[in-house]
Amino acid sequence: MADRLFSALLKYWRARRGLTQLDLALAADVSARHLSFLESGRASPSEAMVLRLLAALDVPLRDQNDVLRAARFAPRYAEPALNQLAPAIQQAIDRMLAQQEPYPLTLLDSGYTVVRANRAAGAVFSRFVADPAFLAQPVNLFALVFDPRGARPFIHDWAQVARRMVARLHREVLQRPDAAALASLLDQVLAHPDVPRAWRQPDFSRVSEPTLSLVLERDGLRLGFFTVLTAFSWPQQITLDELRLESYFPLDEATQRACEQLAARCSIAQPLPPEAL
Repeated sequence: MADRLFSALLKYWRARRGLTQLDLALAADVSARHLSFLESGRASPSEAMVLRLLAALDVPLRDQNDVLRAARFAPRYAEPALNQLAPAIQQAIDRMLAQQEPYPLTLLDSGYTVVRANRAAGAVFSRFVADPAFLAQPVNLFALVFDPRGARPFIHDWAQVARRMVARLHREVLQRPDAAALASLLDQVLAHPDVPRAWRQPDFSRVSEPTLSLVLERDGLRLGFFTVLTAFSWPQQITLDELRLESYFPLDEATQRACEQLAARCSIAQPLPPEAL
């Protein structure tokens, strides 16, 4: 059964990446004949072979552990809690959060829930939520944009921002069909009021741009940002592999001055603790 499961997972990931057996054999520098034997279950892989094939297929670390188990090998990648990351990583995250002041920076998990945020993020988000109680629970980036209790009423040209975010989420769900949390998040997003039915289908006609522009307006205060999502390179650890940093940068001098004024009204000596936004 384990041999069949490994073979099925190998074929599954090869198909997900749109590769033929020959394509994968060339990418992983193995013979097409041996790869055929592995996929048919006629041969059993070594641990090194499993890792070589998974690297060539760019399989996420969490899924690599599943394939290793299927091939009767121990999982290779740890998944420590956020507060159990190496001290150097913790220090790097703390410094990035602090150095981004007076502009927002958030640390997101694989389901786009905010797990850390600097004080600027807290100051900005608290000014642009319709219901302050919305921030009393763990904040999800998509919920913040799509839920009427969040920032949605104050987002200029909401439809354009929301559509680009939905397109990105569709792509991620297609890339990670096994990620139930992402699929559930997409369902929740599409269930919000006034979300067009056309958004239920992926839109590949739109170019996936590396930045997203966001303009917030409320009671005479207008803040314009462009945001950038970044990831840790070659983390070799599931927790780090799934974390994303979203940085907000001012679009204009007015936003820069407004953020400086917001920062002056609160202490920015230290970033917010993990349990707070």
